[in-house]
Amino acid sequence: MTGGRGEAEWWRDAVVYQVYIRSFADGDGDGIGDIEGIASRLPYLSDLGVDAIWVTPWYPSPFADGGYDVADYCDIAPVFGDLARAEALIEEVHGLGMRLIIDLVPNHTSDRHPWFTRALAAGVGSREREWYWFRPGSGPGGDAPPNDWPSVFGGPAWERVAGDGDPTQWFLHLFAPEQPDLNWANPKVAEAFDGVLRFWFDRGVDGFRIDVANAMAKDPALPDLFDRATGDRATRAGDGDDRLADHPYWDRDEIHETFRRWRRIADSYRDRLGGPKMFVAEAWQVRRGGLARYLRADELHNAFNFEFLATAWAPDVMRSVIDRHVSMVAAVGAGPTWVLSNHDTVRVVTRYGRAPGATAGKEPHLDLVVGLRRARAAALLTLALPGSTYLYQGDELGLAEVEDLPDEALQDPIWRRSGRTIRGRDGCRVPLPWSEDGPSLGFGAAEPWLPQPAGWARLAVSAQSNDPGSMLSLYRRAIALRRSHLVGRGHDIVWPETGPGVLAFDRGGSFACVVNFGTDAVALERGAEVLIASGPLDGPNLPTDTAAWLIRP
Repeated sequence: MTGGRGEAEWWRDAVVYQVYIRSFADGDGDGIGDIEGIASRLPYLSDLGVDAIWVTPWYPSPFADGGYDVADYCDIAPVFGDLARAEALIEEVHGLGMRLIIDLVPNHTSDRHPWFTRALAAGVGSREREWYWFRPGSGPGGDAPPNDWPSVFGGPAWERVAGDGDPTQWFLHLFAPEQPDLNWANPKVAEAFDGVLRFWFDRGVDGFRIDVANAMAKDPALPDLFDRATGDRATRAGDGDDRLADHPYWDRDEIHETFRRWRRIADSYRDRLGGPKMFVAEAWQVRRGGLARYLRADELHNAFNFEFLATAWAPDVMRSVIDRHVSMVAAVGAGPTWVLSNHDTVRVVTRYGRAPGATAGKEPHLDLVVGLRRARAAALLTLALPGSTYLYQGDELGLAEVEDLPDEALQDPIWRRSGRTIRGRDGCRVPLPWSEDGPSLGFGAAEPWLPQPAGWARLAVSAQSNDPGSMLSLYRRAIALRRSHLVGRGHDIVWPETGPGVLAFDRGGSFACVVNFGTDAVALERGAEVLIASGPLDGPNLPTDTAAWLIRP
């Protein structure tokens, strides 16, 4: 594969497939996806044409948050397999010419991690407690949390230490109480993660996706977010019109020294296919234009562009987001990165089929036919853009969000933390359908850990594989055409003049991507060959919510 600045920089034009391990494929028949299941489906991923696979956390965990509460960073959860099977999987992936990226969860651990259990046992004021954020409570008797920070999952971001010698002690958890935040101001934490990186690099892992990369550093003063008298955001120097400027835990400057440290470690390795190791950042909340700071030459390689994921189906807005991202990352010599969905977001078919501003369960109108048509067009749009693309498992099958899971089946901690008012992310995590029959549609031999909709049988891999008009066939063709026509063209794009409701861009002069967002069909360029279209064409015209790739003679 040829990258934008050189063949070694494989990530710059890669298509990376996200495997949510619990829901991809079950190899041992217990209803939960595992490493053996991934291995059994490697030919499918190879045929799809992806360059790399990203696997969500496979570490030992109590699974309070789907494995993002890690109890041991250097082992495999028994429910997924063991370390020997993981090492074998890495070799099998490399044998097919693909690379393997795994999740790194450095903002927090599980409350069952030995680091945290030692901190609890060591008591107030100990060096062990400096690995985390332990603080006395506020108010009379320390009965209130140390500050007003909220948990992302609902409720306060502080939990009182039960059974402590000092009953006023609390610990910080920006997510679930079972996920205490690490204190990255402590050099011991940084040293421990140096060892984690080397452990997996030594075993052949090609890179890491960094979970919550933008929250690892905190203001050591732990100031309130809001003024207690007015209820407004507490004023801090440099706020201006950017709500995240000098935020006490999102996108703080201190974290970048850690990324430089990690980059030095990664640069000391070569992967088994001859390229360097890499990092990709998950950073939802960053200052305006701030994503580029994560991608400076001595820091990380990729960062998810979540603004693109959240953009409405509208050509002017889409073009603005694309332009802004391409120019922002180019300023630091990095490449763009595109993503349409992941394990934390509503699936793209449902998102594009829902009326603007609607929420799950309350939408005035949800048209999955429209959503699928737009998702097909969005797939071609995304794969035509310069840079790397991250695909979420099941998007290539056109799966929609499962919004009618029984209450008793829901496992996302958001459901519990919100008082059972927010259903959480389980709807995008339902196990994949591989065949058209069986108790789990080919996912495994047992009932899957989340129930699959009956209608998914027609969307199974077996049902779509030999259908040239299927979503799966569209993805396979598009990824192959991308590799033969787009990789190596560089990251520049040109926007020709178009009529209203049309988004079009050129790459390298001869290639064009055209997307019709309008209600009426539009004429395609005369003399150009249509390489692929997301739906049937209307003679020489491109119908509504349809994309096409063109090659000029």
